[in-house]
Amino acid sequence: MNFLSLLEVKRDGKALTTDEITQIIHEFTAEKIPDYQMAALLMAIYFRGLDPRETCDWTLAMRDSGQTLRFPNDPRPLVDKHSTGGVGDKVSLPLAPLLAELGFRVPMISGRGLGITGGTLDKLESITGFQTNLTSDRIVEQVQSIGCVICGQTSEMAPADKRLYALRDVTGTVPSIPLITASILSKKLSEGIQALVLDVKYGRAAFMQTKEQARELADSMVKLGTECGVQVHALLSPMDVPLGRAAGNWVEVKESVDCLQGRGPDDLRDLVIECAAQLLVLTGKTPKIESARVRATDCLKSGAPYKRWRLMLEAQGAKLSAFDEKLNQSPPAVELQSDRLGRITDCNARIIGEVIRDIGGGRTHKDSVINHAIGIDQIAKPGDRISKGSTLCRIHGLRDLPTSVHSMLLSAFAFSTD
Repeated sequence: MNFLSLLEVKRDGKALTTDEITQIIHEFTAEKIPDYQMAALLMAIYFRGLDPRETCDWTLAMRDSGQTLRFPNDPRPLVDKHSTGGVGDKVSLPLAPLLAELGFRVPMISGRGLGITGGTLDKLESITGFQTNLTSDRIVEQVQSIGCVICGQTSEMAPADKRLYALRDVTGTVPSIPLITASILSKKLSEGIQALVLDVKYGRAAFMQTKEQARELADSMVKLGTECGVQVHALLSPMDVPLGRAAGNWVEVKESVDCLQGRGPDDLRDLVIECAAQLLVLTGKTPKIESARVRATDCLKSGAPYKRWRLMLEAQGAKLSAFDEKLNQSPPAVELQSDRLGRITDCNARIIGEVIRDIGGGRTHKDSVINHAIGIDQIAKPGDRISKGSTLCRIHGLRDLPTSVHSMLLSAFAFSTD
């Protein structure tokens, strides 16, 4: 392969053939293409784009760069959910056991957080003993027996995507809709799923800043997923304020348990139910979205998904007695108190996420070691009435609050005196 000539094709805005894309991905995975040349191609794609056929070819070539999960015949549909990420976005944790209880199989392959975006695997690893690194055989076995698994991508699944994402991350080519589409769907297609619900976030704490950008990405993924034989539905949800009232690894696990036990914030519960309802309709298990929402709501209220959650934890190595003990602990927290009386009109999710990252609860780079205990809960949200001296939020994992952090957190909240 003359890689330079292919690079020039894309540089000049022309399309690569299916065979050329397949060969590029194959040889890059085999480390026969140096990073500097692939970085140049990624930049050409960033500026010139990929047409729908090229995007499909790129996605399938990345999927086929490794192994796919193989499940036995089973009347339970294989489904998953993907979120583009945000602050306090813990939907996957209660959703997976809810879906299993609704009669789905859920091979949920998740990722880690970077920057202010929380990662599902980081949240779960705040649970003592919980294992996120599973083999393909173990994933299939657990999904068949329990109905759900939440774990990391195996080394054999879409290895091309791992290498390409790392390169995109350091070359300024992450914000390319064709490359984002291919990255997400190559991993989801590796799971062998039949239906997928996408939660595409937009707003100041989201990757896509505007609703229009989010819709463009959602449309791209829905079209491509459908072409590849997967039923796909995309939700667009705002990420200007945190989802729920907790952000940070362990405090989000606790809030997920609240959701599974019929408590917790309305916005979290509503999004969990909506994701489940859309999958019920996509797979034909429930004909109408209204009845699907009722079915998902009733199932969540029943308490059965929480029992399924505990089965999943135990299957992945968690000690339930230690988990329960930790849930019931009330470690000391630093309170951020209001200096005024009024109604909350804004809570800036980006600032909340930046504070958590900067005090050790998130990553500034992929090799950062995070402190799972760091988090912020009891977050005041728009519409809440606040008295002077009342709590705007609680900060866990610190003995005291540095002045700079105090000021930054306080700036996340806006007030009205009406």
